[in-house]
Amino acid sequence: MTGSGESLPSGNGMDDASANGVKTIAPPGWGDAEAAAARLRQVFPPSPLLRAGPELADNLLLKADTLLPTGSFKVRGIWDAVSQLSEEQVAPGLSTVSAGNTALALAWAARRRGVPAFSLLPETAPPAKVEGFRAAGGTPRLVTVPELFRFLKEHLWENEPYLFVHPWTCPLVHRGHASLAVELLEAAPDIESVFIPVGGGGLLTGVAGPLKDRRPDIRIFAVEPAGCAALHHSLKAGRAVSAPCETVCDGAAVPYLTEELYPALASLVDRTVLVRDEDTLATSRDLLLGRKIVTEPSGALATAAVRMMPADERGLSVALLTGASVGAAGIRRLLDQ
Repeated sequence: MTGSGESLPSGNGMDDASANGVKTIAPPGWGDAEAAAARLRQVFPPSPLLRAGPELADNLLLKADTLLPTGSFKVRGIWDAVSQLSEEQVAPGLSTVSAGNTALALAWAARRRGVPAFSLLPETAPPAKVEGFRAAGGTPRLVTVPELFRFLKEHLWENEPYLFVHPWTCPLVHRGHASLAVELLEAAPDIESVFIPVGGGGLLTGVAGPLKDRRPDIRIFAVEPAGCAALHHSLKAGRAVSAPCETVCDGAAVPYLTEELYPALASLVDRTVLVRDEDTLATSRDLLLGRKIVTEPSGALATAAVRMMPADERGLSVALLTGASVGAAGIRRLLDQ
């Protein structure tokens, strides 16, 4: 897997295909999750599971992946995938496409492997994410948002010399994310629902797959910004579709679903929840002031969704705190709301 245009697999290696012949991606199972959790515990401890408290919501636990290395859940999947590659595979360097957090995780992983990291980022990416990537040793390339998504849709990484790690559709990355499911059921075996923010769908695939495998009764709430709800619209259409995308939640600002991933997402989600930006920002502010937990807007998205729903409709719930890549300027803006 050397030379130009290589990438980690973006399919499951199986013969499953959608009606139009596109290979679909199977979610990881419980065994995949246990194996990934064992690998990752050799590198960093599980993230804490915190009780939210009545100032946020009753009967709510917060899975604080904001306290993992690089400040987001992304390090789970990226490191688990990259750590299993040979020296020959990683030698050309690693690349990805990112709103910021995947890039930060890739730089962290690349430094541990002793190779360079590269990432396309949107010109609209928060400066804290771009500069954080640079500070971690990464080389960013800022492009327009349409150019970024064209790069993904047209597989333009095939024209580059690096090993490409797809941010949403790589099964090796999904298996790393699956470690979160093991940590949840070990710490709180009686949870009844999990609220998972959705951008491209990689986190939901990785976490909900093993949870449903182990506990089919757990309800999975897929949370999206109201202004960028590709999964919600895709489920209504019965197929992967694009949707308008305007939101402050840059980490979840993905205007389409891939056809490869849609069947898995559709099979795992019990319900979608759409959250207004103002409610997400208010929740991020409450997390900061009430619990001293820093989140970027998309990192507070799941918690905001829980607050919209009566406790008797969801039972004992977990909200995933997925990212904390926000700089001083962003915190000042949040406090000035």
